[in-house]
Amino acid sequence: MRICRSKQAMRDCVNAWRAEGQRVALVATMGALHAGHMHLVARARDWLDTQGGGRVVTSIFVNPTQFDQQADLDRYPRDEDTDLALLRQAGCDAAFLPTVADIYRPGAQTTVEVGGLSRMLIGRLRPGHFRGMTTIVTKLFNIVGPDATTFGEKDYQQLTIVRQMVADLDMPIQIIGVPTVREADGLAMSSRNRRLTPGDRAAAPVLNRALDTGQQMIAAGAGLAAVRRAMRAVLRSEPRCELRSLDIRDAGDLSRITRIDGPVVMLLAARFGDVLLIDQRVAQP
Repeated sequence: MRICRSKQAMRDCVNAWRAEGQRVALVATMGALHAGHMHLVARARDWLDTQGGGRVVTSIFVNPTQFDQQADLDRYPRDEDTDLALLRQAGCDAAFLPTVADIYRPGAQTTVEVGGLSRMLIGRLRPGHFRGMTTIVTKLFNIVGPDATTFGEKDYQQLTIVRQMVADLDMPIQIIGVPTVREADGLAMSSRNRRLTPGDRAAAPVLNRALDTGQQMIAAGAGLAAVRRAMRAVLRSEPRCELRSLDIRDAGDLSRITRIDGPVVMLLAARFGDVLLIDQRVAQP
């Protein structure tokens, strides 16, 4: 596996592959890798196999512009040696580990933002978060130049925003959504789970139980208000769960709905101690 620590090294690596006629798939991460990330790498490899083969690049970059609080950035877990070992085991072809100084040059003024989609839901809770995300994703796309990229459905709003951005800006990149990978008790895998106290970790699967309840009720034809009430009741049953948002939106564009008559996405955000967790589930009547 090649390790590229600068933009130029990454470009040189990809240019060499392109000269051989290779396709490239990108998995963008902030490190602290786990089995969910490896699933993204595997799906990237699967896509390449359908195209006749190619190379997988995984980026590891803790992007400071996605954090609205310095303390949250400082606490974000970092474990480069373990991350690289996991990527080698997964058969990744190159790891891109740039520095902040290499990515954000002094005096830079340009950002990328997807209007309304970035300012709703999690965007309300974390102002500027998605602007930071779309800016760094655009930079990674420009540096790596992938044919395809994988994003997890757990960050459903992020996936929707990236799809909108790629369509709006005519980026020739295939966006592959990958289903959420869960722990045995149903908790969605996340790098933030490492920061949970034992008590909060035991409580956190309540998010999955609430989504199970919502999915079952929607499948049975329950109305929007009833589903929301039932999900809130499940979440209130766990004292350690501080619900920040519960939304049920159109699964295609995250627009508001007044009734459930097609695919919807249930979106949760809740704090357990000082850790904000998100989860989601697509359901339909």
